[in-house]
Amino acid sequence: MTIKTQLSAFVAALMLPAGAMGQQVLTLEQCREMAISNNKTLEQSRTQVEMAGYDRKIARANYYPNISATGAYMYNEKNIALISEQMSGNLTNAGTLAQGAMAEFIGGLQQAIASNPAAAQEFMQSPMWQTVMGALQQTDISGALNQLGSEIDDAFHLDIHNIFAAGVSLQQPVFMGGKIVAANRIAQLAEDLAKARYEKEYQDLVTTVDQAYWQIVSIAAKKRLAEDYSDLLKKMERDVKLSVSAGVATKSDELSIKVKANEADMMKTKATNGLVLSKMLLCKEIGLDLNSDIMLADESLDAVPVPEMSEARSLDDILADRPETRSLDLATRIYDQKVRVARADMMPKVALTANYLVSNPNAYNGFQNKWGGMFNVGVAVNIPIFHGMEATQKTRKAKAEATLYRSQYEDACNMINLQVTQLHKQQEEALEKLAMAESNLKSAEENLRTATVGFENGVVTSNTALAAHTAWLQAHSEIIDAGIELQMVNVNLNKAEGRYKSDIE
Repeated sequence: MTIKTQLSAFVAALMLPAGAMGQQVLTLEQCREMAISNNKTLEQSRTQVEMAGYDRKIARANYYPNISATGAYMYNEKNIALISEQMSGNLTNAGTLAQGAMAEFIGGLQQAIASNPAAAQEFMQSPMWQTVMGALQQTDISGALNQLGSEIDDAFHLDIHNIFAAGVSLQQPVFMGGKIVAANRIAQLAEDLAKARYEKEYQDLVTTVDQAYWQIVSIAAKKRLAEDYSDLLKKMERDVKLSVSAGVATKSDELSIKVKANEADMMKTKATNGLVLSKMLLCKEIGLDLNSDIMLADESLDAVPVPEMSEARSLDDILADRPETRSLDLATRIYDQKVRVARADMMPKVALTANYLVSNPNAYNGFQNKWGGMFNVGVAVNIPIFHGMEATQKTRKAKAEATLYRSQYEDACNMINLQVTQLHKQQEEALEKLAMAESNLKSAEENLRTATVGFENGVVTSNTALAAHTAWLQAHSEIIDAGIELQMVNVNLNKAEGRYKSDIE
């Protein structure tokens, strides 16, 4: 709360009667602050601004690489055999088969030599031959070949019961046809649009609170006026009764004044009820209980204060601060960017890719049941060729929408210019009306004073005195209405010129 607001509340409290000290005294600024802090619609608009900020950050993430890690495990019931069972058996018994074949070969060789007596005599009796044949017969190759065959057989049977795989991938967009840039601009404009909508809710709320505030001030002034008018008529009614008793006035004069006094009491009752209902409405707007006992700082003032007149603003400044035109301008710019997004679907897209993959088993150095990995890098290019002219139609639609909002923006600018001009004229008329009401009030008060003195001295009839009272009432009512009208016009003009500023960043 500002020092000025605190001072106003203090001065207003000093002006209150003793019985009203328990009431909660509220200034206009306090009512605004309470309404802003308690209004659910405004809170929802602020949340929408926050959400739009997150969308902007989400769109910005598209500039950065997308890095992800993946892991997988799979259990298989059977392994993979690259050879048949018969071939597997041959490999595992390769040594035995080779040993048998070699024994048969040696036996056959010996029989062949033995069948030739000359060769048999020469070779069989040779010590070298006997040594060679003995070495061949003693050589055992079955074990080594069986082991080698088993190893080869194992290589043809792949163990895939348990498979583990993992990988890290990276994708970095290089050129997406301008879609990422346009999407980021759209997200930024969407956040500004959410702020503009918040501004409109803020201005509508402040305007509603100001109008409710000055409505209460007006009704309170009318209530005091009705009370003063009733007091005057009751005093006049007592005087007439004395005149009737003295024979200088008729019963008809007494009845006429009594009727006016009853009318004054009815005016007072209506004003009292209207004041209660108006305060309930203000309590609803500022978040208080409807039956809260409140009193406004300007409620007990003798006259409605004249608002501070601000210098007229240029149309460009007004259009820049009005949330309606800002919203339409932002919407137009958003659809201009949507044209670029739709156009990007017809352009090539380039992205860099990089991956590192590991698996168990792996086949990088034969088939091995252990971890092994590799990396790869590449470039991906996508060139759209034909898809039923979809991208073209999207581009044309976005252009049409941008044109629509641009037309609405121009129309809104003209309407705002007309509205501001009209309110300035109404402000001038309200000022003139207030000046005339002040002049009429002076005349009515002097007329009432003269008529009261004449009535008390018996030189003015009761009808003339009643007419003076009625004119006094009318003059007071007109000056209250003129003051409130000027306040209301000023409220609407401040809103029309975009003077109400919120604290949204």
